[in-house]
Amino acid sequence: MALAGGLHHFLDLADAGGDTIAAMISGAQDRKAARGSWPKGQADSDAPLAGFVLAMIFEKSSTRTRVSFDMAMRQLGGSVIILESATSQLGRGETIADTARVLSRMADAIMMRTDDHAKITEMAQHATVPVINGLTDRSHPCQIVADLLTIIEHGKPLPGLELAWFGDGNNVLHSLLEGAGLLKFNVRIATPSGYEPDDEFINMARAGGARIDVTHNAAAAASNADILVTDTWVSMGQTDAEEKLSAMRPFQVNDALIEAAKPDALFLHCLPAHIGDEVSESVFEGHQSVVFDEAENRLHAQKSILLWCLGKL
Repeated sequence: MALAGGLHHFLDLADAGGDTIAAMISGAQDRKAARGSWPKGQADSDAPLAGFVLAMIFEKSSTRTRVSFDMAMRQLGGSVIILESATSQLGRGETIADTARVLSRMADAIMMRTDDHAKITEMAQHATVPVINGLTDRSHPCQIVADLLTIIEHGKPLPGLELAWFGDGNNVLHSLLEGAGLLKFNVRIATPSGYEPDDEFINMARAGGARIDVTHNAAAAASNADILVTDTWVSMGQTDAEEKLSAMRPFQVNDALIEAAKPDALFLHCLPAHIGDEVSESVFEGHQSVVFDEAENRLHAQKSILLWCLGKL
């Protein structure tokens, strides 16, 4: 979604497109390498967002999204304002439209982490500055930029990559599927019946040329895979925890699935992890796990996202 003056909203990966996502990843690699062992709070040498302010709205709990966007702005030379629903007028019934119009006059961009995707769509409709999706129930595009950066960083080119997903057909998987169609990698989805991702995202990926397989057999999905990915089985606010956990147990990423994949396969998880549920401790702590590289790369990915949204990438 484009705004005036070369600015852009980033609600889903398609807002940027495949070429721009590739440029984001390349830019993130360059900025990460250029920093070397600098102190984390030291600004990049060019400080491209000096004087810029990012307003961050949190209606859901956050660690990586909150810290990575805060540190991204610091390293780019800018600053942040943090609003939480419990301590802002959003929590007392002020409309999203009015919030968008007010923040657009006081900040240069808005990042929102919320539940209903319709909220961030409404924010973007009324904001005159870039709006970034920090997570909704529909998608998590910022996470996927970091995931793809991590995969490339570990020497695996994306075109033709075989990525296997285990567990819930959730917002992270939706954005992975969107990325598959844009950047030409394949996804095998191992999930219990009734927990498949939305057909919209499967169809989008296939239309982009990706091969998408949906199976209820975890071992089949893992066979000869390059990447194994999972996520928390029960997301914040979900009420069917016991039933869902029972359905998901055959889809735990464990040693058997790692052994079925390629010998140099990588394990990814966007965190927080529930060891013993979606992933065994041996896999999570094993040498093929890159979850903490992935977590760090949220910072480097956010920097590229911010720069693109503000017309500087």
